[in-house]
Amino acid sequence: MPGSFNGLVARMTSDLGFNATYLSGAALTASRGVPDIGLLSLEAFTQAIEDIYHSSGLPLIADADTGFGEGEMCAKTVWQYSKAGAAGLHIEDQQFPKRCGHLDGKSLIAVEDMVKKIEICADTRDKCSNGDFIICARTDARGVEGIESTLSRSKAYIDAGADMIFPEGLENVAEFEYVAQNLRSHKPGVFLLANMTEFGKTPLINFSEFERMGYSCVIYPVSTLRVAMGAVAGMLQGLKETGSVEGSIDKMLTRKELYGLLNYTPGKEWMYPGTKK
Repeated sequence: MPGSFNGLVARMTSDLGFNATYLSGAALTASRGVPDIGLLSLEAFTQAIEDIYHSSGLPLIADADTGFGEGEMCAKTVWQYSKAGAAGLHIEDQQFPKRCGHLDGKSLIAVEDMVKKIEICADTRDKCSNGDFIICARTDARGVEGIESTLSRSKAYIDAGADMIFPEGLENVAEFEYVAQNLRSHKPGVFLLANMTEFGKTPLINFSEFERMGYSCVIYPVSTLRVAMGAVAGMLQGLKETGSVEGSIDKMLTRKELYGLLNYTPGKEWMYPGTKK
């Protein structure tokens, strides 16, 4: 599930044959020019979900940080995400203001408090979508309390109604395998999400390895943003140094390619790219 931080990236993800996508809070906030510390509103996230869903038609799981508040806000978040077009969300057990999961210095809320949030999310899921919406519980326990706490917290979250577990910040294949085996033993049908972010606690692991270990999906949350901004930086530096974009032309989408991505033909009726023809 490659990360889509806007509708255009989501459309390209769909065109290239991926079956699902992911909205990262880190990527969305960075695209708005702010760090991932809980600054964007629920409305900012739901607008992004709408853009991604309607532009691509892809199912997506969306980051919901710490739920934008306590019980009532967690319920509202499930309703709003579902209405906007998300297929599911993940909520994490960090204290607010949260931090990127691969940074040190995080703090966790009590297990009982997270369990209550998940119960509220699960109850709202059942009311607003007849259960057809994924509640994913993310735990950041690995970097704070250790791997055994990752397991104990995850099991409590499953028992509270989480459909999927997101064990954040695992540091090697052995840990991913250990978590998968233990959680599948606790509940055979539970879904598992792996985070393949770059420059963090987790080394680069091939998708096939996660598949072998039984993970249900793998997210690449900020990869598209990092690649895009690397290309932007190169173009801007070249323009500053040479006074021309000629050195970047071969890295650009042509006008025809961009219009094709947008499903746009000048002079003809336009419809959302995600609309099935």
